[in-house]
Amino acid sequence: MRLFVLLAVLYSGVSSSIVLQKMYGRITSPNFPNGYPNHKERIWNITVPKGYSVRIYFTHFNLELSYLCEYDYVKLSSGGKTLATLCGKDSTDTEEAPDNKTYVSVDNNLMVVFRSDYSNEKPFSGFEAFYAAEDIDECKQLFDGEPLCNHHCHNYVGGYYCSCRLGYTLHGNKRTCTAHYQGQIFTERLGEITSPEYPTPYPRLSSRSCTIQVEDGSLILLEFTETFNVETLPGVLCPYHVLKISDPRGVG
Repeated sequence: MRLFVLLAVLYSGVSSSIVLQKMYGRITSPNFPNGYPNHKERIWNITVPKGYSVRIYFTHFNLELSYLCEYDYVKLSSGGKTLATLCGKDSTDTEEAPDNKTYVSVDNNLMVVFRSDYSNEKPFSGFEAFYAAEDIDECKQLFDGEPLCNHHCHNYVGGYYCSCRLGYTLHGNKRTCTAHYQGQIFTERLGEITSPEYPTPYPRLSSRSCTIQVEDGSLILLEFTETFNVETLPGVLCPYHVLKISDPRGVG
């Protein structure tokens, strides 16, 4: 038990974690600017409200330079990704220093990790950095490679919302605009029926239903004059997108 307690105390003296939830702030390496200690780790977890990102820049940076920043470094991470691993004073072909760069988190969280190795031949002053919450312009982001909103995207501080063009309805997912044409009746002897927005691609989650009525004793000839292009899936009969043709007698 005594050994366990001693190890816990020694480890807590080497590594520490700080949670920051203010909209802006300043962080520095330990003992800045008088030189950081050896064998030290400090972690800052910066969290701002959803709808914001964290922007951070360095006003001073002077760490030990090592190949690929293996020894002393500052690591910036967000959304499970490493934004940068920094060391030295100036960037080289294989190492990155912040210089005048600004780094932005991918979501509302940014983790900053400072770590020094067991020894330095000379003291290094460390770093000073300032961070601030910054509104995310969701309308410039992509979802599965496509814009967040089908039609119109409106950004506001801390969030966004979508709207649709006249004649369309916003789907329950709050992103997709759907077109629904129901109950249309055609009685002319000649006519044309198209998918929504033809010849451009039809909207997602859309539907159209219509009825063709002619005089008793007449037949209806339905002819496709252009290339029929509806999504299909090999080996499966019309699983998602479908055009269904039927008559009141239940044929078709």
